[in-house]
Amino acid sequence: MAFFDRLGNVGKWGLGAPILLIAMLSMMVLPLPPLALDVLFTFNIALSLVVIMVAVYTPRPLEFAVFPTVLLVATLLRLALNIASTRVILLEGHTGTDAAGKVIQAFGDFVVGGNYTVGLVVFAILIIINFVVVTKGAGRVSEVSARFTLDSMPGKQMAIDADLNAGILTQEEARKRREEIASEADFYGSMDGASKFVRGDAIAGILILFVNIIGGLTIGAVQHGMSIGDAATNYVLLTIGDGIVAQIPSLVLSSATAIIVTRVTSSQDMGQQVYGQMFSNPRVLYVAGGVIGALGVVPGMPNAVFLGLAALIFGWAYLLKRRSREAEVEVERIPQEDEGGARSEDRDLTWEDVPPVDLVSLEVGYRLIPLVDRTQDGQLMGRIKGVRRKLSQELGFLLQPVHIRDNLELSPNAYRISLLGVTVAEAEVFPDRELAINPGEVFGTVPGTPTKDPTFNLDALWIDPSDRDQAQGAGYTVVDCSTVIATHLSQVFRENAHRLIGHEEAQHLLDQLARHSPKLVENLVPKTLSLSIVLKVLQNLLAEQVSIRDLRTIAETLADDGVKSQDPGTLTAAVRVALSRSIVQDLVGPEDELPLIALDPSLEQLLHKSLQGSSGGTVGLEPGLAERLQRSVADAARRQETAGQAAILVVAPEIRSWIAGWLRGAVRSLTVLAFTEIPDNRRIRVVATVGQEETAKQSA
Repeated sequence: MAFFDRLGNVGKWGLGAPILLIAMLSMMVLPLPPLALDVLFTFNIALSLVVIMVAVYTPRPLEFAVFPTVLLVATLLRLALNIASTRVILLEGHTGTDAAGKVIQAFGDFVVGGNYTVGLVVFAILIIINFVVVTKGAGRVSEVSARFTLDSMPGKQMAIDADLNAGILTQEEARKRREEIASEADFYGSMDGASKFVRGDAIAGILILFVNIIGGLTIGAVQHGMSIGDAATNYVLLTIGDGIVAQIPSLVLSSATAIIVTRVTSSQDMGQQVYGQMFSNPRVLYVAGGVIGALGVVPGMPNAVFLGLAALIFGWAYLLKRRSREAEVEVERIPQEDEGGARSEDRDLTWEDVPPVDLVSLEVGYRLIPLVDRTQDGQLMGRIKGVRRKLSQELGFLLQPVHIRDNLELSPNAYRISLLGVTVAEAEVFPDRELAINPGEVFGTVPGTPTKDPTFNLDALWIDPSDRDQAQGAGYTVVDCSTVIATHLSQVFRENAHRLIGHEEAQHLLDQLARHSPKLVENLVPKTLSLSIVLKVLQNLLAEQVSIRDLRTIAETLADDGVKSQDPGTLTAAVRVALSRSIVQDLVGPEDELPLIALDPSLEQLLHKSLQGSSGGTVGLEPGLAERLQRSVADAARRQETAGQAAILVVAPEIRSWIAGWLRGAVRSLTVLAFTEIPDNRRIRVVATVGQEETAKQSA
């Protein structure tokens, strides 16, 4: 036990690799006794078996990221052993077939039957399998995987950014995902180079074989006076034994390389994947058993073997079929009788028979049920929870849970998002495909079905999951169905946040603020303002995508201005001025310069006069003028978005509220600020002025 503890300390201190490298260098220079060769050859075989077992049982290739280094060390160890065994064979081969140790002798005598002709054939077959089949295929897969992994990195990074913006990922999770992408690129790049080690090792094995045979025959016949037959018996058998002892671990490591590079990332190891994907479908087994059974009744065939195997396959298929029937979950039926034993239609109605309207609900078709079923590894529930968490932090209040249910009236692949019982969004997704979204700049073509992104109406393709890397390499942002629905739901939350906050949420916010500022809340509600007016101000802010995180500033402003006015619109304008720094920071970040779109002064004056002269707080614009003005603002906003900048329209404080409401539906990405809402520490740059032509036409 103490020995293994000390051995573990060697690895813990980081001395294992240096000691192994020094030992390999010593093996190449110093002569080794036969016993040492036996131990080292056995260790080499054991090492290769451990490596391939780790490759088989590792769920994700990246969890065995040290594999390229292990492959290099194992290759160097095998070559060092070849050098050491070659020295012993050429020096002591004339003494007999046990000159290089019992392991080489056993493989020379037992595996190839003591016949060097058979040994040469077996060795040649091993070389062909290793060099032509396994090594060449693994090298090609490594090369292609490395290329596609590097090409797909930008698309994967964009997908992470999309998930982060949608609230599906936290900052920490996004950082880990980015690190995984970088590690994946490094791993497959290393595997591309490591596969060349295996290929070179196979070539070295062939050359060492010929060197040993030619050198051994020459030394035996010339230096030791042996006949050609005796020299061939000793040296060729020793060389064949040595070659096979080296080639078997080489073949095992080549197989491990092929397994690693052909693995698909999964939560299961290779055995579970093979069983789950090949031997869990009874229909497949029934067909295979039928074909084997049909071959078994053909005259001249080994009937017992074929029929016996067919019976085993049929038996296994029957067991799988029975297990699947037992595992089926019965649909829950509505009870016909209540707990008291009376029939449901005979009891009196109560208020419980009038269900409340869900604040937010998500209905899915029957083919989308696995996305919300945790027992089937559905990820949508977790992603919706992530969306709620992220938006609650951004908006400043707790979003209510989403009620999810299936709806057989929908098409199988459709989903519907409802708000207070009213449908606000509906789209169709395909669980067996992924959505490749065109962010605006893509190159190359990807096979898929053209569609539109349901959230932002961008051009997109429904692609096969196997084409994911190709699409990401072409510049597409590829997301799965759960992400599509979660992102759509996130957008619905953002656009309807003012409808999701009510008196209960407003009271909770004030209760939270009262823990730190009790006097402020006491003076605000109900002394200065009612809870309904405070709620209306909060709703007005959220309607224009203004966060209410800074509730203290909002409450202080309402407490100060509430004694002057009880009008929610006037109070909202005052709060916006107080929150101007955070509003602008959310729009442009820490940049000093603020790009603005301005209205023509004549048009602004016209709107101001019209608004003052109206009784209902609306401006009567000629329809043609209103349409042209909306189009001009939309064009300017689009140019700002194309340049990667925020679209901000600045107007006079008196008309800001009306302009914002009027343009909200026409230009969704536009933010309307008043002159008074621009912080003093920001420099202004007017990028466009709209309304000049419209005003001239109106005057004419």
